[in-house]
Amino acid sequence: MQQREEKLLEASVESLISRVAHLKNALHSFIYKLENEYERLTWPSVLDNFALLSGQLNTINKLLRNEKTPSFRQQVIIPLLLSPDRDEELAKLTEQRVPVFSHEIVPDHLRTKPDPEVEEQEKQLSAEAARIGPEVAQKQIQTLNKLCSNLLEKLNNPRDDRDAESAAIRQNKPSFNTADTNALVAAVGFGKGLSKCRPPGPVAPGHPGQGPMMSGGPTLQQVTIGGGSGQHQGMGPGAPQQQGQAGKMPSNIKTNIKAASSMHPYNR
Repeated sequence: MQQREEKLLEASVESLISRVAHLKNALHSFIYKLENEYERLTWPSVLDNFALLSGQLNTINKLLRNEKTPSFRQQVIIPLLLSPDRDEELAKLTEQRVPVFSHEIVPDHLRTKPDPEVEEQEKQLSAEAARIGPEVAQKQIQTLNKLCSNLLEKLNNPRDDRDAESAAIRQNKPSFNTADTNALVAAVGFGKGLSKCRPPGPVAPGHPGQGPMMSGGPTLQQVTIGGGSGQHQGMGPGAPQQQGQAGKMPSNIKTNIKAASSMHPYNR
């Protein structure tokens, strides 16, 4: 009977070691991808790796809960040999993590209770919990449950709903100034608010006040030529009524210049 239990325990330990080795290899592969292939790693691939790890952990839990698996908690491990010297076989089995099985390492690896510092923190937390009254504790529990419920509800909502809420929030916050937009449209379309100063340049002879801006556009040239053809004829040598007004501009030319200036985009 005892030999049968020992064989069953040995087979269970070997099966558990094999499952843990598969889990370790999956973890190494996933960590390698995160550190070296993060640029090509996609979210579906990450989810697949998490699913693989989760499945292996569930397999180990099922193995431990199996009726045929002996209870490992009832097994006692006793160190038979402690040595400060390096043990190559132990280092190979532990992948160089535990090269020595000495008096300093045994308490950490064979500990069945938490560290003294952890035990002291647990005692402090238990004392604080005992000082809180039942009503205060119930209120804190309800508040925590409410926060967890709201968080779970947000996480369980479809992605489309979250996108719609984000879009609605962005729409409610204007990202422009209506007055500035109207002023810009008026300035571009109608020249409103633009400076009416003309650039410096030579003035054409016989046309005071007409600079390069007025003579450069085809619209201004058409207006001046079309409306002032009769004036050029009247200003010849055979028109004595205009000789005494050599320093003044005829009224018809002034009218044409004003009309042309009013048609320029800058003066609309």
